[in-house]
Amino acid sequence: MKKIAWLALLSFVCVMLAGCVVTVRPTLPPPPLKKEVRIVKPGPDYIWISGHWRWVGGKYAWVKGHWIKERRGKMWIPGHWEKRGRHWVWVKGHWRRKRL
Repeated sequence: MKKIAWLALLSFVCVMLAGCVVTVRPTLPPPPLKKEVRIVKPGPDYIWISGHWRWVGGKYAWVKGHWIKERRGKMWIPGHWEKRGRHWVWVKGHWRRKRL
């Protein structure tokens, strides 16, 4: 009976650890933004989302800018890197309702 209980406990621990993901956050600031050439605007109701640095595999990788369709009555708030304590954290861009 004890063997079954220990085996069940060990199985439970293995299942719990299998879902663990270790995330290493950067302690160095991102490099300066790259200059980008904007491709042709696909239509009058599109806005440009600038490229940015993303933290991947322990280093910064560049994400190219792109056009996105504008949302009626909303404005785009760009994403940005923010220092929190010893680490740098990416704050995602998002749409915000326009104030009248």
